[in-house]
Parts: sequence; structure tokens; C-alpha cells
Amino acid sequence: MDIKAALAFLDAHTNLEGAAKGRTRALPIAGKTEGLGLDAITELVDLCGHPQLAYRIIHITGTNGKGSASRYASAILSETGLSVGTFTSPNIERINERLAYNGDYISDVELAEVLSFLADIEPLMSRPPGRWDLLVAAALVWFAEKGVDVAVVEVGMLGRFDSTNIVDGDVALITNIGKDHTDGADGWRTRIAEEKSGIIKPRSHVVLGEPLEDVRAVIDAEPRSDLWVAGEDFVVESNLAAVGGRMIDLRTPGAFYEQLHVPFHGRHQGDNLANAVAVVEAFFGRPLEQEIIESALEKVELPARFEVVSRDPTVILDGAHNPDGARAAKQTLDTEFARLGSWVLVVGLLNGKDPVEMLEALGATDFDAVIVTQPNWSRAQSAEEVARAAAVLGITAEVVPDAVSALRRAKSVTTGDDLILVSGSLYVVGEVRRAARSIVAD
Repeated sequence: MDIKAALAFLDAHTNLEGAAKGRTRALPIAGKTEGLGLDAITELVDLCGHPQLAYRIIHITGTNGKGSASRYASAILSETGLSVGTFTSPNIERINERLAYNGDYISDVELAEVLSFLADIEPLMSRPPGRWDLLVAAALVWFAEKGVDVAVVEVGMLGRFDSTNIVDGDVALITNIGKDHTDGADGWRTRIAEEKSGIIKPRSHVVLGEPLEDVRAVIDAEPRSDLWVAGEDFVVESNLAAVGGRMIDLRTPGAFYEQLHVPFHGRHQGDNLANAVAVVEAFFGRPLEQEIIESALEKVELPARFEVVSRDPTVILDGAHNPDGARAAKQTLDTEFARLGSWVLVVGLLNGKDPVEMLEALGATDFDAVIVTQPNWSRAQSAEEVARAAAVLGITAEVVPDAVSALRRAKSVTTGDDLILVSGSLYVVGEVRRAARSIVAD
């Protein structure tokens, strides 16, 4: 198949990422998470010859920060001389972004080849795989074909019954536990912890990006080889705003790294880097040379993570898609950007998100104007619904359903000293990012 046919084959399968149900109440139901399971991926990798056994694995989950930690860890591992596969989700602009080899995305030709291979295998299966099963299998097979030394694999949702959990991680990172994929009923943190801790395997060295004291018993119930905890075993001793990002001092079980320049905005990026460094130290069982980390930081890219895509006016894209991420975005804006002119918020949400809670977390009332839009995605929350939520907060929001048109509208009412923040969903940010260069040049 060529890439067009290969993507059509992929899209013909059940897409849990785009399903209207099964994402917002994804909590244990009779010992299994609704809409998720390992049966199909188990059969699929068996037919593929268990490619996930050909290399070592770092498995990463968490409500926020797992994508950034995955990219940091991959860049650091690559700088040590290892060949590194990286599987992340969702993509921002193209599906190729989900599979990378030493930082380079899979080509259309290679993606078509691996999906063609899976299409040939599918008739041998006793049950149909889902789209997510096929993406995970494609990554695992491609990594084996490339001969990677290590694969950094990011969970799609939760962990225990996510298709990526077909792997056994040498290191398992849980960045944090926040309010996402849950109805918020009593005990939700424990239930989420039960799901995320499912990636821990008996030989895994576990790294926790937060102490998680309230759910530590859940995590401790999983057999493991070792445990490092942020704030206890590794500590960010200094995390200061610097030109173009942050400057951090980090103490780990093996070393003290001083004056690491993180070229991204947001205090949380210092924490994400700390998690990644701890993960790589745990993987090697030894400290790293500071020059390795510094070199990796010069090369790593974090698209749509408080990404400044233009100036005059300043346009920032941040894929904050849950309350914790939204609060982090607002804190970054407040602490790292001087308010020289007007602020305009362009926001679009997916179904399952409380629009009032998300707008409050983004600090929508602090903006001079709010433009609500919606992702071009099956789970999009209507712009009108978000506008009604804004009205509850006393905000008169303008409705522009198309995300690209919403950014054009924001740009039309701003000048050089103003700032536009596009947020609320990675899908909204992805649509805007594709068109941002031409829009800001208008």
C-alpha cells in the first residue's frame, strides 16, 4: 500500500481515541477499563514474532508531562550513543509524529510498509484489532526493524489495559495523577492510580514524578525492583525563569546537575526534565555526564507545549487539555510573560471536559477577549456550549467554530504588544499549528 491506502486501512478500524464514549469515564469496571483491553494486541504481537522483546523498554504514563518526559528521555538516551525509538500520542499535525527513531519521525514510505505488513497479518487474527492496537504494533515492529537499543513508549490512556502495556518496562515512570479520564466521583485518584500502576512489572525500576502519598499503597502493591520518588530520591533544588525558558539545579541519587538550561517555558518543564533524567539514570544504573544532558536539551523539540510560534503579536500554542495542564499554562503566562498589551484567549475543548472548570483553570476572566472554537474531531465539544460556560463566569465570548478562523479573528483584533494563547485541546492546537505560519504572516 502507498501511504494514502495505508492510512485508509488504519482509519477503517475502531478508533478509541475518537470514540464519543469510553474516554471520559475510563475507570475500572468489573476489573477492566471500559473500551480498553490487551486481547487484540497480545494476539497481534504474537503473530508479529514479539518485536517488543528485541530491545529494552522505558514505559511512561501520567496525567500530564508524559509527552515532554518521553521526548527529554529519548533525546538524552540518544546523546549517550544508543539508538532510540519513541512512541508518543497524540500527534499534533501528522500521524508520523507518533513514531520516531533518534528524534526523526517515521517516513511515509516506512509507515506504509509497516501498516501493509500488519494488514497482511490481520486476517490471521481471531478478533479484529482497533486502530490503537495497530498503531502500537506498528511502532513495536518498526523499532525492531530499525534495531533500536531502547524504546521509550508513552501510554495512550491510563495504563493497565492500554495496548502499550504489552511491553515490560525496565523503567516505569508515573509522572503524576490528575483529573482526566474520570467522572470525579469519590475515590477517583485511587482508581486512576490503580490503572496507571498497571504498567509496573516485577523487574521495573519505578520512578514517581510526585510523591503521591495518598495513593502510594496502590503503587506499592505492584511488584517492582526499585523505587525513586520526586522530592525524596531526586530533587529540583532550583527552578528559575531564564531567557527563553528555565534554569534548574537537579540532585539525583547519582549526581548534582547545576545550571541546566531548559529551553521551554513553564516551571513544570523543569520537573518534566527531572523525571526524564531520573528515568535515564535508573535505566543505566549510574549518573550521567552533564554535557550529555546539555547537548540533548539543545536538540529536543516540544511542539504545542507552551510553544511561541510568532511575535508581533505573540502567539502561543499550548495543548493543555485538563484542569492541571490549564492551570500550569496560566501560571506560565503570569510568571514568564510581561503584560505589555491585551491578552486574547482562543479555546476549544473535547467532550467530557467541564467547560467552566477548564475556563477557570485557564484564568479566562483575566483575558481581554475570549474566542471559543471547537476541534475538527469526533469528540469535539461545541463552541456554543463552551460560550455558555463562559457566560456563567461573566465572560462574553465570541464564537468562531473553525479553529483556524478563530486564530485569524484573534490576530485581526491584536497588535504588536498583544498576546494570543490558543489552548484547551491538542486537536485545536494541531489544527492551528498547521496554519499558524501563514496566518501570522498575514
